[in-house]
Amino acid sequence: MQHAVGAPLPPPQGPGNGPAGWTHQAQHPGHPGPPGSPPAPQGQGWTGPAPHHAPAPVSRETTGHVQLPPGGPVPLPAPPAEPGTGTATLAVLLIGPAGAGKTTVAKLWASRRRVPTAHVSLDDVREWVCSGFADPQAGWNDHSEAQYRLARRTCGFAARNFLANGISCILDDAVFPDRPVVGLGGWKRHVGPGLLPVVLLPGLEIVLERNAARSGNRRLSDEEVARIHGRMAGWYGSGLPIIDNSTYDVETTARVLDDILARSIASPPAW
Repeated sequence: MQHAVGAPLPPPQGPGNGPAGWTHQAQHPGHPGPPGSPPAPQGQGWTGPAPHHAPAPVSRETTGHVQLPPGGPVPLPAPPAEPGTGTATLAVLLIGPAGAGKTTVAKLWASRRRVPTAHVSLDDVREWVCSGFADPQAGWNDHSEAQYRLARRTCGFAARNFLANGISCILDDAVFPDRPVVGLGGWKRHVGPGLLPVVLLPGLEIVLERNAARSGNRRLSDEEVARIHGRMAGWYGSGLPIIDNSTYDVETTARVLDDILARSIASPPAW
């Protein structure tokens, strides 16, 4: 039998006039035969491979073995039973200007704890927006404010879900004291009253030096760094704990942060 050039060839036939490799004699009710075969008549047998059963549906409330209850406002943690923060489940907000070392300190503090602790950086989340990105070097405008607001809500949602599963969370952000609705008040709305804020505020010469070592859009002009640092001075007298890490290395700063957080648990700052 001749076939036109380019026309599809029929599949090779095996025993029982079915496709090669099948021993199809008749179909079992409710189970389809080979692709393209007619529906099975009722009451006949099936001698092909055992049917594959679809897996049971996975509950939307789980991801693997981790239970995912709805995130809710974070309450104040119970005081730890040992020095430092111990094994307490915490929500921490580390505040400071560009170049203060927030991200580096937050990462080290999270990694040194004996319980699961996540670090969520606002800058990292903000940079998920790739197209139409609001570059900090271009200054503050409606687009950059909207991008920061969205990033803060995203970070707050992530923190609540970590905490709902018993995982502590430390967030870092350059929150200005003269914008309470957008800054600290916004974080309190997104995370809850149990959020523990701490300010990291070294001297201006230190943040200028650290900013100069940065690259890409994380590096700001000296004028912008000085302006941000000046606005951060408003945290003095706010009642929030402040760490001047001008003369501290990262490990010392992380240890001081843990001690301050332990005191904040025992006597939460009014904010």
